[in-house]
Amino acid sequence: MIEVGLVGFGLAGRAFHAPVIRAVPGLHLSAIVQRSGTEAAEKYPDVRIVRSLDELLSMPEVGLVVIATPNDTHYPLARQCLEAGRDVVVDKPFATTLEEAKSLVETAKETGRLLTVYQNRRYDGDFQAIRALVADGTLGRIVRFESAYDRFRPQLKPGAWRETARPGSGILFDIAPHLIDHALVLFGLPEAVTGDIRIERENAGADDAFDITLHYSNGMRAVLRSSILAAAPRPRFVLLGTKGSFVKQTFDPQEMNLRRGDIPADKPWGFEPEENWGVLTVPAGDSFERRRIPSATCDYRDYYSNVRDAILGRAALAVTPEYALHVMRILELARESSRKRCTIPL
Repeated sequence: MIEVGLVGFGLAGRAFHAPVIRAVPGLHLSAIVQRSGTEAAEKYPDVRIVRSLDELLSMPEVGLVVIATPNDTHYPLARQCLEAGRDVVVDKPFATTLEEAKSLVETAKETGRLLTVYQNRRYDGDFQAIRALVADGTLGRIVRFESAYDRFRPQLKPGAWRETARPGSGILFDIAPHLIDHALVLFGLPEAVTGDIRIERENAGADDAFDITLHYSNGMRAVLRSSILAAAPRPRFVLLGTKGSFVKQTFDPQEMNLRRGDIPADKPWGFEPEENWGVLTVPAGDSFERRRIPSATCDYRDYYSNVRDAILGRAALAVTPEYALHVMRILELARESSRKRCTIPL
């Protein structure tokens, strides 16, 4: 049994980490750091609630620490945990700068500890279905990949740290790590990046929209987009290839299920009805054949199962720290590209 300490009980800790950790055999959520308030104690009366990271690290049984705090605290908290001899999962983004991320990777190497980033959306069922389509060549040579993560919230959230002008705030650091991760898993590193990162809502203090294009040497483009002013969201995924196309309109349901505390007991957490599956279109004589492709039966528990197995020496780590550095590098290049209004080579 691996004893786990969770640092932070905001949305990330409450919805996307604690219930997932509790559902994975071999992991035991033994402590939660909540600096104030009683929400964690009320939700998990069997878990020890502590008020500081120092108090958590005084518990020798805790071997894995999960950092689910505001982005600008990821680096110092993760570094402290690594130096205290703990394995660490950091919620995305890895850090607020590439240099911070590199420093964490070096610290992990020096201390001999596991370090990884919570790329949970890699285990969205629709994305795993896309991985299979790309791998088996169903679409032929992919010429365009589009991924959109849209919402509609025209009003600002008073006091929300993500909407203030501070390191790591804004929609780029909130959403783009997921989309970049998907593109890199499917297609590897691009040769150049074009970014357009902007503020669309009046009086907003942090970016709330972006368009990022990853340019590949074979002419393929990965277009990653997000807006918080999308009353009619764009398709979640679009892939165009020489043998066909694939379009998925809706989101994998796991995020909203976890936000509501609605966890299916007898089926994968990402279960989708057939009408929500993506549509594959391929030529069929003088017309086209269209059929729905089921989303894969995976869910966010698979991420933590891999972390468990990697700690125990049973599996290779799926999201390596070196891989996480690539995501951070592309985030920074996207910012530079947007600032300079030009395409930046990798």
